[in-house]
Amino acid sequence: MSEGGRPGPRRRLLVRGVCAAGLLAIASGLSGCGGRQSILAPRSQQTHVISVLWWWMLGAASVVFFGAVGLLALGYLRRRSSGLPVLGEREGVVNAIVIAFGIVIPLIVLVTLFGASDIYAIRFSAAPKSGSTRMTVQVIGRQWWWEVRYPATGAVTANELHIPAGTRVQLVATTADVIHSLWVPRLARKIDMIPGRENRILLETPDVGTYLGQCSEFCGLQHAHMRLTVIAEPPGAFNSWLAAATRPSPATGGAAAGEGRALFMARGCGGCHQLRGSEARGTIGPDLTHLGSRSTLAAVSIPNTPAELAAWIRDPQAIKPGNHMPDLGLSGGESQKVAAFLEALK
Repeated sequence: MSEGGRPGPRRRLLVRGVCAAGLLAIASGLSGCGGRQSILAPRSQQTHVISVLWWWMLGAASVVFFGAVGLLALGYLRRRSSGLPVLGEREGVVNAIVIAFGIVIPLIVLVTLFGASDIYAIRFSAAPKSGSTRMTVQVIGRQWWWEVRYPATGAVTANELHIPAGTRVQLVATTADVIHSLWVPRLARKIDMIPGRENRILLETPDVGTYLGQCSEFCGLQHAHMRLTVIAEPPGAFNSWLAAATRPSPATGGAAAGEGRALFMARGCGGCHQLRGSEARGTIGPDLTHLGSRSTLAAVSIPNTPAELAAWIRDPQAIKPGNHMPDLGLSGGESQKVAAFLEALK
């Protein structure tokens, strides 16, 4: 201590360091919890439960962390001399503190949090029971995009999952190649997609809106660009969208669109992509029957605009390196014609 009973410079520096470390830990932890994929902005009952559990775990971890830091600071401030401490009559008290904070309290906290996460959160958000949902959607993970199917109607789309708001939807997830993991943080917990298996999860939200999801299991070069959007819309709007998505490829007008269709067929695009109602029946790439109605391209990598679509068609590897779409050697004009044809498919 300095004169007058005030803390000396070394103690003030230590206290400031401890406070700064604590604030930095809190700021670092909360900095990744905002944005469009925040688990702290739930829009379903399942994610509300998960967010409550998250806050409780943060509180417990903070108590343990600051308790440990406080004991370290207390030990430093109350030291009497350098070297090993001489416990003497205080040995029993010190042993009791070590047992309490090193064994008993961590054991109670870990068991409590494990029970809460297993019983309260995981079981609450378990796969829906048979007959408890009004519709089923199948999502197939591929490198590196999402195929979305509506089995009851035959509608197929890619990277956009439409659901009616306020409706319980059963999502059946599987994969066509490697292991993926589907996660829409504001609507549901993560669900693994394993070859040869189907996993199920409940998807439900009362709120109309667009929610961003992604693959959360490393699956190759473009794992970071394997995203999808979940679009929750009023039941009437959803029914209209589903009816349109069920129809075959629409007829396109205009000279540029007609030339683009001829190029699409002549350059072998139909060998990888499907246009329902036409001779293009490929299953390697996304179904393009209603590509013009989608808001993004390449698994939410770029917006669906004529310029971006033409650039993607001309040189897909420049936009998303490693993807399975080859460079077909189209000129700039040819790419624009094919883009005009695809943009008309709504």
